Amino acid sequence: MPTSGSCESCPGCRPGDRWTRSPEGSQTGKDLQHKTTTPSREKKEKHRKPQLHYPKMIELQLLQTGKGGNPELVKASQRKRGGDKAASLVDEVLELYTSWTKVGFMLKEARTQANVIKKQIGEAKKAKKEPEPELWTSKEQLDEKIKQLEKDESDAESLLKTRASSIGNIVHESVPVSMTEDDNVILKTWSSAPNEPFEKRGDFLSHDVVMHRLDAVDLERGAKVAGHRGFFLINDGVDLNQALINYGLDFLRQKGFRKTMAPFMMRKALMAKTAQLEEFDEALYRLSGDGEDDKYLIATSEQPLSAYHSDEWFEKPKEQLPLRYAGYSTCFRKEAGSHGRDTWGIFRVHQFEKVEQFCITDPSKSWEMFEEMVQNSEDFYQSLGIGYRLVAIVSGALNNAAAKKADLEAWFPAMGEFKELVSVSNCTDYQSRSLEVRCGVKKQGDTQKVYVHMLNGTLCATERALCCLVENYQTPEGLVIPPVLRPYMQGREFLPFVKEAPKKKK
Repeated sequence: MPTSGSCESCPGCRPGDRWTRSPEGSQTGKDLQHKTTTPSREKKEKHRKPQLHYPKMIELQLLQTGKGGNPELVKASQRKRGGDKAASLVDEVLELYTSWTKVGFMLKEARTQANVIKKQIGEAKKAKKEPEPELWTSKEQLDEKIKQLEKDESDAESLLKTRASSIGNIVHESVPVSMTEDDNVILKTWSSAPNEPFEKRGDFLSHDVVMHRLDAVDLERGAKVAGHRGFFLINDGVDLNQALINYGLDFLRQKGFRKTMAPFMMRKALMAKTAQLEEFDEALYRLSGDGEDDKYLIATSEQPLSAYHSDEWFEKPKEQLPLRYAGYSTCFRKEAGSHGRDTWGIFRVHQFEKVEQFCITDPSKSWEMFEEMVQNSEDFYQSLGIGYRLVAIVSGALNNAAAKKADLEAWFPAMGEFKELVSVSNCTDYQSRSLEVRCGVKKQGDTQKVYVHMLNGTLCATERALCCLVENYQTPEGLVIPPVLRPYMQGREFLPFVKEAPKKKK
């Protein structure tokens, strides 16, 4: 004899209700006990008030005075980034937070009322009475109300997450405040020939012409195959590019970095925790998968390396930190926001190789590491004999993650310009909050989380560095190979031109 079953055919019961037979009933033939379905554990979880899970680069508590925060500090930082409009984002997020919590409270109240009604219906059935029609009506109305409130709460949470994740890191006090990069501060210059000024060389060929004459690149067929800014590196172009990669990796390993080759793609969920929202449209290529299995091609090895220790806790930071990674990868960028800029040769392309510095530190040590990484970049380009200037980037040009950024701009003599080859940024705990990378001793009852600091810096984006190298080391007959690269170039010291300069288009 069955001990339970569906009440679908029972008078007065609703779909989903169940009957059970008590032990006594199985022997005495007494009536069955009817009851409404007890929600499964999964359904209970579904109806709990959801917590706010978002890429929490900036902790919401920092915006709330009542929770020990300092909204004026965040507003001042935002104002440095984008004026009053950027600062107003703080008040907007606080208003959205209030709206979200209000809807959440209404949803909780509606669920409480619904539970009372369900209990009354269940008690009536238990007493073998038909529940009052008003109870069924109230239940149906509350079900509809809850359904709408769940949607409202989801929409409010989504908007809050989007706007909150648009608030940038706290700008460091040493960053020059301006909205225009014309105000970037030149910190120093370096030249292998300090007595010679940086002057445009009219007798020098531009990097794209040098590469053509070396037969080191095929842009025409590259564009035919890959579209705009596509290219093939050929023979010596491949060797020079590979030499920069291998020298860069060896250079960092000698400075205590751990060499890594990062994945070229990332899961959408993790990419959202380390990349800015605008990067998804302007920089990142999406690989469509099945539903939530979408992945994104990386724009820099910083992205997968920042997620390398996600959800990890360094309990002994004095022993475990800092971590220094030399990340090598191919990088993919749409360059949607740079149409018409630097279109010559392979200076700005959609696919390129890069050797990256990525470091994780205790919060108290990140600014020391920032200076170390900047010095590494300087040492690298000094070893190549390429002149440069070091520039402090203004607040209005910082990406959201960076608290401070310094660029190394190398000299291009044929163009008579300095162009960016390196960016070094201290992102403090902006990325680690979202990725949940923490440090410090675990103590029961701790309410304050301590997050590691993350820093990133280009050592060598090789195609771009190659442009600079060939423009600086050209002669009328060909290219002199920098001494530090010769061990990676089969010992060769010179590459002769093998083609004539391309004819200028009329």
